[in-house]
Amino acid sequence: QVQLVESGGGLVQPGGSLRLSCAASEFTLNYYTMGWFRQAPGKEREGVSCFSSSDDSIYYYESVKGRFTISRDNAKNTVYLQMNNLKPEDTAVYYCATFNVGDRTGCYGMDYWGKGTLVTVSS
Repeated sequence: QVQLVESGGGLVQPGGSLRLSCAASEFTLNYYTMGWFRQAPGKEREGVSCFSSSDDSIYYYESVKGRFTISRDNAKNTVYLQMNNLKPEDTAVYYCATFNVGDRTGCYGMDYWGKGTLVTVSS
């Protein structure tokens, strides 16, 4: 059974950094369009970042551009999200997911996702 397990969340002050990890099991994530989405309390989920399914481009949600970086280590079957200069509005549960499509405009059609990891940005 496909499993995605996120880790690395926590409480951080504004301006701080966190690196989230997503370990995949029972499938090879290199064959999938991988990415991250988040959901804050009382808000709809939003795609944060994903790899393109057709070329080498990467999508980033507008508000995280220049602060977040997605990467992958195929040997470890793991995807990462480096988050710098965190802001209180970044507070949310962050989920790793596989997407049907990823391109310059967004990440679409989630197939699998993990249980999420909570990121709280507060002083």
